[in-house]
Amino acid sequence: MNPLLPGSTIGILGSGQLGRMTAMAAIRMGYRVATFSPDTSPTPCAMAGAREVSGSYDDIDALEAFARSVDVVTFEFENVSAAATEAAARHAPVRPGGHVLHTTQNRIREKTFLASAGIPVAGWRAVHTADDLAGFDGSGILKTAGFGYDGKGQRSVHGESEARAAYAQLGGVACVLEDRIAFEYEASVVAARGTDGTFRAYPLVRNHHANHILDITEAPAPGASAKVQRDAEELARTILTQLDVVGVLCVELFVLPGGELLVNELAPRPHNSGHWTIEGSATSQFEQQVRAVCGLPLGDSSLRAPGAAMANLLGDIWPAGGGEPAWENALSVPGAALHLYGKRDARPGRKMGHLTVLGATAETAAATARAARESLNRPSAPVVS
Repeated sequence: MNPLLPGSTIGILGSGQLGRMTAMAAIRMGYRVATFSPDTSPTPCAMAGAREVSGSYDDIDALEAFARSVDVVTFEFENVSAAATEAAARHAPVRPGGHVLHTTQNRIREKTFLASAGIPVAGWRAVHTADDLAGFDGSGILKTAGFGYDGKGQRSVHGESEARAAYAQLGGVACVLEDRIAFEYEASVVAARGTDGTFRAYPLVRNHHANHILDITEAPAPGASAKVQRDAEELARTILTQLDVVGVLCVELFVLPGGELLVNELAPRPHNSGHWTIEGSATSQFEQQVRAVCGLPLGDSSLRAPGAAMANLLGDIWPAGGGEPAWENALSVPGAALHLYGKRDARPGRKMGHLTVLGATAETAAATARAARESLNRPSAPVVS
């Protein structure tokens, strides 16, 4: 299979921050980039130099026209219908394929696939009607089968009556009810698979959440044994191979006391917990996505420093009365790198950017990243001329 070389056009479905950072990596490598999404111009991707096409993901004719204008199609947003991916695939390679999105965009299908592949997951049951909750007497998390992220579409429940009430609150749509797990920490591994089946994984990372949104990522995961690292990589290898993924995929994990791993969810695209790779790895997850979908050799996924960390910047840090955070304070922190996504409206809980820091350990890098973020809400240091 001949690779798509620089000068080719990469089409991205979606135009947010993941597409923006993928576009920036692609443009640096000499590719042209076009995006398709219903978002209003100028999008974060367009601000990075991508050509924008505005349209609905349900508009098959528009998607086919978009696919005819590019050389390969990939995703930064996976909630696109199977019909849409089939339409795009009639005119350009779609990587990862529509079958990957069909599996991973629905928790029932995803967990069914994981079970069939022998991948360990927490106990769960599919919920299509309230009667599927009969006899539940434990503690768990009820999640909508589709369109849930950052804690949206989820309810913590105890016993059947709470589960039935939560099911009604979620609209009576298809759900999964997962057993509550006493895990030690949450982790993830970002990995990539090329058109020739070549596999690369980044180190296992530890993720800290606040209000169900990723807050801090530490790389590599502090305290993770060599065996846990190997086991996580092998789980990722099995998943990407069994799903026949071409591109980047993130495997979200629970690490149990003693080092046992359970897979929580899959994301078939670059992931928030991989943002540290921009400064922290020899090849960022975004360049790796470009390499994979264009059929190029995959890049080196090793760390550039002993430790790295990423701290999310949410809209909560913007001053309530208007204005901007004190960016100069964070930028005065040695080693701190600022990434803003070009979004116009800051809202609580909205991902507006991130900070990355390299350090002697993942813990020291995370401490520096937290300090740099906290400095954004302090008065700016005077500028010395």
